[in-house]
Amino acid sequence: MPVAIVTGSGGLVGSESVRHFVGAGYDVVGFENDMRAKFFGPDASTARTTRALVDSYSKEFRTLELDIRDAAGIERVFAEHGNAIELVIHTAAQPSHDWAAQDPQTDFAVNANGTLNLLEATRKHAPGATFVFCSTNKVYGDLPNRLPLVELAERLELPEDHRYYKGIDTTMSIDKSTHSLFGVSKAAADLLVQEYGRYFELPTVCFRGGCLTGPNHAGTQLHGFLSYLMRCTMTGEAYTVFGYEGKQVRDNIHAADLIAAFAAFHRAPRAAAVYNIGGGRQSNCSMLEAIEQCQEIAGRELQWSLGEESRIGDHRWWISDLEPFKRDYPDWDITRDVREILREIHDRNAERWVARA
Repeated sequence: MPVAIVTGSGGLVGSESVRHFVGAGYDVVGFENDMRAKFFGPDASTARTTRALVDSYSKEFRTLELDIRDAAGIERVFAEHGNAIELVIHTAAQPSHDWAAQDPQTDFAVNANGTLNLLEATRKHAPGATFVFCSTNKVYGDLPNRLPLVELAERLELPEDHRYYKGIDTTMSIDKSTHSLFGVSKAAADLLVQEYGRYFELPTVCFRGGCLTGPNHAGTQLHGFLSYLMRCTMTGEAYTVFGYEGKQVRDNIHAADLIAAFAAFHRAPRAAAVYNIGGGRQSNCSMLEAIEQCQEIAGRELQWSLGEESRIGDHRWWISDLEPFKRDYPDWDITRDVREILREIHDRNAERWVARA
């Protein structure tokens, strides 16, 4: 049986990857040490998801409590499976701007050094394996904030004649901008993945994601805004919108659509590929629009307030240009928009997220 390695296998994208590739006939080895609980508290723990995966796929899935900073441990696993490894999906990360500023050493070690450990193990033991990296649009820093945005009633928007109106592509520079420390560590990892593709001719891809979401997302205040927004709406918890009067725009891609993109690339990989990936023009919203949709779906009003200061490196507007990926992989497309995603998040968590007395 072919082997797929999935890092961060208990997280949103990692767990969706496990399910997909077990279904595709792979033996899947997951690396998961539940660092999300350390980063964001017990509500963000991936332990529940990991247990569910083990229960569902006891023969096809093996989870290892392995930290990607542990180069020797990673080396042992890759040496054990060798050329049977056909796919590496790297989703493990420290994913928060705010948390990175609290502990830059850990942030960089996880995001950059951890990625280097995985790339080197792949090069030594499974050089033919497709290496899929979950990068981020934060590699562009705050350059998107210099776009000539127009303020509408509920959102910021680009003029229709602007080159990026259909979405931002990879021609945007990553230089001369403020990234946040998280953006820097992910940019370092992104460049490493590209360089291993070019220099060693490995089949690698960086997917520079917008907002990745879905019903299995353990949303918290610092990461996973659609899930956390719906949770707060359903439970009555207070929600704070950080800056931009709530008119900041994000595109949102369902994890299943993202994994479908991984699978499409794996079927026809190339070296050092880079794509911006997200909901694009098919699935995006402002904070105000997302709040309105959450309230309609949940049948409850959200208790929210507006914080005047935005977070460092945060984007005022981001929509990904999906056309480059669609041209290379024409069988792939977005299947769920924001409303469908929010409905799924609501329905999947209805028994867990109950209104507090």
